[in-house]
Amino acid sequence: MPQPPAQVTAAEISRIAGVTRATVSNWRRRHDDFPAPSGGTDSSPLYDLVHVQKWLGARGHASTADPAEELRTTLRLHPGGGGTTGALLPLALATARRTPEERTALAGLSDAELVARANRAVADLAELVPGTEAVHFAAHDVDVLRALLRCVQDDASGEAALAVLAERELEDSAASGTYRTPVQLADLVARLVPGPYAQVMDPACGSGSLLSAAARRGATVLYGQDSVTVQAQRSAVSLLLAAPEADITVRAGDSLRADAFDGVIVDAVLCNPPYGDRDWGHDELAYDARWAYGVPPRAESELAWVQHALSHLVPGGHAVLLLPPATASRASGRRVRMELVRSGALRAVVALPPGAAAPFHVGLQIWVLRRPEPAGPAHTSVLFVDTSEAAGAGADTATGTGTGTGTRTGGTASGTRTGRTPLNWTALTETALTQWSAFAKDPDAYADEPGTARAVPVVDLLDDVVDLSPARHVRASRTDIAPAELAREVDEVRRRLVAGAKSLGRAAGYDDWSAAGPAPRVWRTATASDLSRGGALTLLRTAPDSKGSAGAAPVTAVLTGIDIARGTAPSGDPSGLRADGAPVIAAGDVLVRAVAGGGSAMARVADDADAGALLGHQVHLFRPDPARLDPWFLAGFLGAEENIASASTGSTVLHVSPGRLRVPLLPLEEQRRYGEAFRRVHALRAEAARATELAEETARLLVGGLTGGGLVPSAPAAADGRASAKSA
Repeated sequence: MPQPPAQVTAAEISRIAGVTRATVSNWRRRHDDFPAPSGGTDSSPLYDLVHVQKWLGARGHASTADPAEELRTTLRLHPGGGGTTGALLPLALATARRTPEERTALAGLSDAELVARANRAVADLAELVPGTEAVHFAAHDVDVLRALLRCVQDDASGEAALAVLAERELEDSAASGTYRTPVQLADLVARLVPGPYAQVMDPACGSGSLLSAAARRGATVLYGQDSVTVQAQRSAVSLLLAAPEADITVRAGDSLRADAFDGVIVDAVLCNPPYGDRDWGHDELAYDARWAYGVPPRAESELAWVQHALSHLVPGGHAVLLLPPATASRASGRRVRMELVRSGALRAVVALPPGAAAPFHVGLQIWVLRRPEPAGPAHTSVLFVDTSEAAGAGADTATGTGTGTGTRTGGTASGTRTGRTPLNWTALTETALTQWSAFAKDPDAYADEPGTARAVPVVDLLDDVVDLSPARHVRASRTDIAPAELAREVDEVRRRLVAGAKSLGRAAGYDDWSAAGPAPRVWRTATASDLSRGGALTLLRTAPDSKGSAGAAPVTAVLTGIDIARGTAPSGDPSGLRADGAPVIAAGDVLVRAVAGGGSAMARVADDADAGALLGHQVHLFRPDPARLDPWFLAGFLGAEENIASASTGSTVLHVSPGRLRVPLLPLEEQRRYGEAFRRVHALRAEAARATELAEETARLLVGGLTGGGLVPSAPAAADGRASAKSA
């Protein structure tokens, strides 16, 4: 049957053409020959992709598309559709492994030569990438092969190509549970395994985030398996690119029903398994030897994954799993939890705040387990850690109190999160690792930290429910603070709140703007790539991590995308950066987050506090020529919501393509007027965040003090002095 024509939305047309959505709307109104909708609705029309491409090509717009967007578009037109993905993933690996000169030579091959070379390259990787044994390219694949080659030429790491290829198979991620583990969380999971470890396994490896984190920690033998074939393929390709010196084995298949590594024993297991899966094989696996702690109930697939992980460990080896909070308390899993605690296999449960990983509305938990040794020491307690306060500590949030760094505007540290504020991964990671390291070193000598962590005796856990929720065991209380000290703390925060409110009022008083006229202003624009080629600015990015690089980066601060979003000073860890691959930030540089979303600031101008810091991986740096571009003008337009949306690619995670961001072409003096307005808006946002933070902190202290008994309401004042006179 013939393939139905591919259709695109107006937003997709803007990405293909490299323009804003407003420009596409103008085309529809002003050009009678613009393709008519071929589907959709009046409010969300769809357009025939072939007709759109012809229309754009006739006007010179087709060539402006980002290579990743070109690949995405070509895949949609390809007769094989999504089935092409598995074949192209190993080819992306083979292409990324070649030198720039070799990739240029490939681009010059004839169609027949390119197809033949692609088939040989995939055949050479059949042992390394699962599911590629039967791959065979033909003449009708030439367009998609060349699009893939251009994408890898544009991003030599291959990550852009991998993201495009994988997203075609993972569009229904909410139904399939195929979520990618955030890199910060993956690093935390990998670091929770004590000491060095060489062999590591992930039985539900997804795209390979956890195994990549283990490789960064020094693991040299990596085993992965995933039931989604394209995930296993992507994991294999990503790992072979990120850790070329490691011994990597990735297989496709259901680890619970068909364990590809049966009998393999490793030092550590890291896993973010599927959640809420009732069809995990309960009946057929009822007598499986892995259930040493009890047969997992049908509704407890997570406890099946826990025991599967333990079965692959050497005695004394550790497993770290990311699990939903219900696993810690559901009545159906009580008996298995009891045996995990009684045997000493469960060592710690770390509660994460909502937003740490998908599904983002749920506060997931990290379980740290250790396979008991036959003659090992008896474990008499389990550690519980609650990172929710640390996750919002310092400058990461707009509310609460904590021990993190203050905001760039001078605000206090913070402790609880709002729905829009990003997590403070630095503080969260430090809290979890500090508490776990102290407990693992000497559980008997471990000292609880009220409100954050507590070691609970095993005997206290073995009750009728065996509830392992950290919130049940970690209690926050202010009753140990002297009332006078608490009152002084409240007065100090309230004083800062009053000062902050006044400062916010001054910032909100800026009104040096007016209406543009009867219609919005229209101007000519240029892409950042065009401005870079013309010498008006320089685009910089931190080089990817690389084994055998020229040494570690110096011990200094690193500016991250989170720092931009929350308006804080550089707070990243330099340990993962190459000494020769991280640009040094200078005052006046424009910094833009590489990942869009979150509703927070996307860009800012580096000041003296940023100068000298290293550029983090998730940040683009634009260094303008001050004689041609005003920094604040540049930051304002680069970080605009519509500009970011038009220059972003991806489905679940939106990656900003810096070269596609557009900037109006205005005289320098006019740029400076816009720049001053953007600077005032930035100050308003910072003052508002600071005032909100202080208001929440004041309220939190007052409620805690009143309910904890440290504060009491004052007696009502006598009206007009009559009560005082009467008693006299």
